[in-house]
Amino acid sequence: MATLNLTLKVWRQRKASEKGSIVTYDAPNIPEEASFLEMLDIVNERIISDGSEEPIHFDHDCREGICGMCSLTINGIPHGKETGVTTCQLHMRKFDDGETIWIEPFRAKAFPVVKDLIVDRSSFDRIMSSGGYIDVRTGSAPDANSMPIEKKLADEAFDAAACIGCGACVASCKNGSAMLFVSAKAAHLNKLPQGKAEKDRRVLGMVRQMDAEGFGNCTNQYECEAACPKEISVDNIAKLNRDFTQATLKEALT
Repeated sequence: MATLNLTLKVWRQRKASEKGSIVTYDAPNIPEEASFLEMLDIVNERIISDGSEEPIHFDHDCREGICGMCSLTINGIPHGKETGVTTCQLHMRKFDDGETIWIEPFRAKAFPVVKDLIVDRSSFDRIMSSGGYIDVRTGSAPDANSMPIEKKLADEAFDAAACIGCGACVASCKNGSAMLFVSAKAAHLNKLPQGKAEKDRRVLGMVRQMDAEGFGNCTNQYECEAACPKEISVDNIAKLNRDFTQATLKEALT
């Protein structure tokens, strides 16, 4: 089995109130078949065996590219240089033997560091609580084909719903904007008949909560789309801007 000898430059920070720094670790004999998180597991096992310090703390859960927990910036790019994958789907065969890898947490004002590579992304939860749901009583679940929906709209809603809320869009944006996340979460509801009844309330609530959380403004440079592991389209941002403008005008006239 082919292996790699790597050097890791890892951000270590004991807690939010303390300053952090980059610490260097040797990572010899890493299997090429290992995922990036499995590589960190191997390094942590060695750190624990050595007993000289705490293991490297990082977020993870499903390790299947679904949960959005693996929020690592790898060599300056959220989730690494490969497109359309999360950190847990990134394999070590994509790196070269002898390479130095820089590993940092997602950087954004609204994502404060908790410890090492773990950041607090509860701001996303509060945005979702402000409108990212449908609360209209619809009775029992209808038959899938009882409400005809144009295929184009269904496909667009499905693509937007693929967002896993990882925050790579925020970490990649120079302004720390959450527009791609918010627009995707709003679009997959607003495009469907079930979500249209609360469309205006949803858009106003989510955008205003996003601003309150301290996320920056979008300047349409599209790093967010490039970094998104689910390749969410920035077209959703344009739609959110239009919906927000219309909802604001309606609110002012009532």
